[in-house]
Amino acid sequence: MTIEARAPKVFSGWNQGRGEASLADVHRTVKVSGNVWRRAAAFVGPGYLVAVGYMDPGNWATSLAGGSKFGYALLTVALVSNIMAIVLQSLCARLAIASGRDLAQACRDAFPRPVAWVLWAMAELAIIATDIAEVVGTAIGLNLIFGIPLEIGVLITALDVFLILYLQRVGFRWVEALVVALLAVIAACFIVQIAMADPVWGDVIRGFAPTTEIVTNPEMLYLALGILGATVMPHNLYLHSGIVQTRDYGNSIPEKKEALKFATIDSTVALMFALCINAAILILAAATFHAAGQTNVAELGEVHSLLAPMLGLAIAPTLFGIALLCCGINSTVTATLAGQIVMEGFLNIQLAPWLRRLITRAIAIIPAAAVTIYFGESGTAQLLILTQVVLSLQLSFAVFPLVMFTADKTKMGALVAPIWLIAIAVFIAVVIAALNVKLLYDFVL
Repeated sequence: MTIEARAPKVFSGWNQGRGEASLADVHRTVKVSGNVWRRAAAFVGPGYLVAVGYMDPGNWATSLAGGSKFGYALLTVALVSNIMAIVLQSLCARLAIASGRDLAQACRDAFPRPVAWVLWAMAELAIIATDIAEVVGTAIGLNLIFGIPLEIGVLITALDVFLILYLQRVGFRWVEALVVALLAVIAACFIVQIAMADPVWGDVIRGFAPTTEIVTNPEMLYLALGILGATVMPHNLYLHSGIVQTRDYGNSIPEKKEALKFATIDSTVALMFALCINAAILILAAATFHAAGQTNVAELGEVHSLLAPMLGLAIAPTLFGIALLCCGINSTVTATLAGQIVMEGFLNIQLAPWLRRLITRAIAIIPAAAVTIYFGESGTAQLLILTQVVLSLQLSFAVFPLVMFTADKTKMGALVAPIWLIAIAVFIAVVIAALNVKLLYDFVL
């Protein structure tokens, strides 16, 4: 029986069939069976792939810049951004499980072709911006630990295509296992570094309280939007709606409702982990650099060189470099998967898996490599922060369609989002759009 024949029912609200299943070579390959605990465990994984995008090297740059310049004040932005992410990612899982479509396929099916092509171009631009951050971060990590020049490090990042191909051949769970293992290394590195920095925990707690200065101070708003763009990332919305369909959860309504519950728990727990990492990066910068009067530290290489004299231990910069490298590897893996989902979903192409991944990777890494090689080590912080602001500006082009689809009963059937959830999602979408308008207004003036 073909994948299409096993596909969930196509609701009348869609204009056309979805085409080939999302990530067809691993579609419905993870079995969901056994007692409730085994079924719940089968859904653990996609959330952590999504969480990787919430702690990528671009996020490091914005968090380090925010922590060194404004202390703990922007912790509230990290918290609010994470809450937004939890809501939006739960909608992605709902869309995928209810309709059998990822977000890219849904846009292609629901909108006229010109609109879908514009959204595809925006999604590709977001993935290119994402990849620039990942390529830069991985290359810097290789440079800090092994002394490999940035130009060579950029080329090494292209090898993730072959890593993904190999791991998916032995099973998608191996991709998830790699990501979770690297996340554990990142967490261990930051636990040690935070213990060394010994922040003032009272100030940390107060940093989670909102302040109007974030909106009134253009420089703080720029960094806040950078954190927002680095936290709630457009490519993650496409990614989650694709990889959740690797689970063979069945097609009946009760099975789909259970799948939605487990998928939401998975993504929520993973995103809370991502919040801890993001907060740790900002707290490290605030406790070391801001406290010492170093308010303009944002270059990842500069952070690496300053940690040892400030914390008094030679191991501190090594831990930072290891965490950065693990983060970069994880991010390039997930960005490549997101690029494949976007290209396949919007364009409905059918190519061999290795060729699809090579093309989607090339679309992103060629401009990323060109920009990285041109800028070199100097200016990487400004470049990373700029990519995150670009992502923030692209976010509405993914969020508004997602909210529209999940609120439409003709498209979602019995799994249509409840009114209270849609109200929260609409509020989030409007806030993101309003902040972006404010950023553009300040930039023009």
